[in-house]
Amino acid sequence: MTEYGRGQGSEPWHPEDPLYGDQGWGQQAGHGQPAYGGQGQYDPQQPHQQQQAYEGDWGTGQQSGYGQGSGYAQGPQHGQDPNYAQNPGYAQGPGYGQDPGYGQQAYGGQQGQGGWDTTGTHGQVPYGSDPTDPYNTGHTAAYNGEQPDYYNTPGAYPPPEPPGRRRAPEPEATEWDAGPDQGEHAFFSGGDDDEEDESESRGGRRGRGGKKPKKRRSGCACLVLTVVFAGGIGGVGYFGYQFYQDRFGSAPDFSGGGNGENVTVVIQKGWGGYDIGRALKEAGVVQSVDAFVAAQSADPKGKSIQAGAYVLQKQMSAASTVDLLLSPKSRANLTIPEGTRNATVYAKIDDKLGVAKGTTAGVAKKDYKSLGLPDWALNHANLKDPLEGFLFPSSYAAAKGMKPEDVLKDMVSRANDKYDEFGLEKKAKALGLESPWQVLTVASLVQAEGKTHEDFQRMAEVVYNRLKPTNTETNQLLQFDSTFNYLKGQSKINIGESEINSNKDLYNTYTRKGLPPGPIDNPGDEAFAAALNPTTDGWMYFVATDGMDKTEFAKTHAEFERLRDKFNASQGN
Repeated sequence: MTEYGRGQGSEPWHPEDPLYGDQGWGQQAGHGQPAYGGQGQYDPQQPHQQQQAYEGDWGTGQQSGYGQGSGYAQGPQHGQDPNYAQNPGYAQGPGYGQDPGYGQQAYGGQQGQGGWDTTGTHGQVPYGSDPTDPYNTGHTAAYNGEQPDYYNTPGAYPPPEPPGRRRAPEPEATEWDAGPDQGEHAFFSGGDDDEEDESESRGGRRGRGGKKPKKRRSGCACLVLTVVFAGGIGGVGYFGYQFYQDRFGSAPDFSGGGNGENVTVVIQKGWGGYDIGRALKEAGVVQSVDAFVAAQSADPKGKSIQAGAYVLQKQMSAASTVDLLLSPKSRANLTIPEGTRNATVYAKIDDKLGVAKGTTAGVAKKDYKSLGLPDWALNHANLKDPLEGFLFPSSYAAAKGMKPEDVLKDMVSRANDKYDEFGLEKKAKALGLESPWQVLTVASLVQAEGKTHEDFQRMAEVVYNRLKPTNTETNQLLQFDSTFNYLKGQSKINIGESEINSNKDLYNTYTRKGLPPGPIDNPGDEAFAAALNPTTDGWMYFVATDGMDKTEFAKTHAEFERLRDKFNASQGN
């Protein structure tokens, strides 16, 4: 029986031999190649062939490919001569043994890594079989890298190291030591970002050209860094100084009593020191808000600055500004007394603002709907002045340079605030009135006829009693001289009966029942308080017995006649 291989094996061939079949180790990939480059079964007596199978440069790791003379397949194909060693196979032509891609290693070693190592390690196996297991038995190499001996052939495994060959040197391990400045950037260590240290790259081998010369540090970059650091230090110092000045330094302040240029500053009610200071600074009076607040706090009367308009000068010291704000001479306010009619208020506004007479009255007549009146004060017919009763008595800012509409808006706004505070809308029904407009009208009548707080309450009761449908004393006629004087634009005490009784104007309460179409003046706090809380003593009549300040009240018509005689006596009638 024919045996495989050139040497005599230790045992005869057997059907269970791993070489049996079409895909044994010697017939990989269907080419029928014997193992180890066509040498067949290992023979311990033929070292030359054994060396040929591992032929290559052990120092560089290059070994022969799939042949180089012995060929890729020297064994027979299916049905050919069973002597594997006699068939030339592919080894006669260039074959795979001359392919530069395969010639770098034997059976799977990577290029530059060597084919077989005496330690027993090996490269990747491309054909799915382990070179340490040539018969595909599944056994791995023995401990310490020795090959298993399946056929009891001592010395056959591992193959002896070829004479004259040196093992590839192990790459020297390089320990990384960043030194005292770990991770120091090349710029600060004197190196260059583009320079590589060849002694620490790829196994410790240096490049062909040796280490690159170190580049010198850029002087321009150092200069830029110096400028940046200097600018940063300067910026920190500047803002630090500003912070110190704002928190601990003296506030900027002008000196003296101003530059002679007058300016009007309006101070609103409820403003504090900082609010006033901001208005003064915006007008150019003081240099800083903090300077004014400090001066106001230093003055014992500084907290008593009142709302209103003040004529000041630009570029005044904070202390001088506080002095002027506390002086009545600097105030440019317009004070409206209780019971003042609108016609008088308009004339005062013209005077304060330095505009032509009639200017403010014209604005009120034309633009009254845009001045802030509430809804319940609009669209009343037969009114002498739609703004009557809404220029609430108080002190207002009014100075040259201001506009009439601004002053009027301020007054209407103050009236709205007051009427909301009084709760006119809620209390109208409780008083037997139709609307807050009628409450306002009653208050204006009380203001015009009364002289003292006690008078106001009794006067309010007289109005409500005369408006009652059950009134048989006057038959719902108020008979107030104040309403007739309003429509006439006068303030007379002695009015002839014929004159009054002949006038049928809606504001003449001698000839028209009920309330007049609207208010006849601007009532103040006391008049409203009385209108909202009248007495309940049953008063129906009143007479100013001295013609001026003294008002007396009566409940019956007979009492009224006595009071009237007293009045006539005082007047010499």
